[in-house]
Amino acid sequence: MFGVDAYSPQEIAERVEDVGVTKARLPVLSTFTLAVLAGGFIGLGALYFTLVTSDATLGFALSRTLGGLCFSLGLILVVVAGAELFTGNNLLVMAWAAGRITGWELLRNWALVLLGNATGAVGLAVLVVLAGQASLNDGEVGRHAVRLAALKVTLPFWTAFFRGVLCNVLVCLAVWLAMAGRSVTDKLLAVLFPISAFVAAGFEHSVANLYLIPLGMLLDTREGGLPALGFTGLLRNLIPVTLGNIVGGAGMVALVYTLVYRRGAHRPLPGSSRPP
Repeated sequence: MFGVDAYSPQEIAERVEDVGVTKARLPVLSTFTLAVLAGGFIGLGALYFTLVTSDATLGFALSRTLGGLCFSLGLILVVVAGAELFTGNNLLVMAWAAGRITGWELLRNWALVLLGNATGAVGLAVLVVLAGQASLNDGEVGRHAVRLAALKVTLPFWTAFFRGVLCNVLVCLAVWLAMAGRSVTDKLLAVLFPISAFVAAGFEHSVANLYLIPLGMLLDTREGGLPALGFTGLLRNLIPVTLGNIVGGAGMVALVYTLVYRRGAHRPLPGSSRPP
């Protein structure tokens, strides 16, 4: 019988674990296609964020808060429409810790999903440039996109890493809260506050950066461009941010909730000698 109450934390943990098994064993083409969609969805949220925060008439706090709420569009699309997002899939660690998927299945999913996310995010950046969206507000939208990208690629390694950690704690908590909901409205409300908080605070999301930095690279038309705004700069940002995202999502959310709610409830892989 359908109930109106949210799932309990124990039930959420069980659901996340079960979904992790399903995600890890999706066919390759399905996984990659859904990952491309997720990259595009997060890119749309970043596009919305860039548009709103390019308005210099807004105060700092208002600009960041509105931008964060707009960016939430990306994860709302992922959660409600259905897609495979690398940062959210850090929660697959719960299924791995339970012995229900192998380490190889976990890493294969992460690698394939991250590749698909990159394809979708960069593809959207190309479409946005071709559509001339950067010319809005007398070109300020495009100039703001370049500034955002330049700031990201010049972050020190450890600053980018810890911003990545904090980002994915909030992203995975948003996914966790969305799993508690029984309706689309529940899921929308669950996503809004954690996601808008990480964006407003200036934390770093690897998939969003796969849209924002390539967009800045494509729009930077000055002779010679910015020295740091190139492929090397992209990697300089993505490596620490991705590592930070994994620590925040897999370590500080998935493993913590495994310890709290699923300890002693593990179901090993068929044929495994690992005790339950």
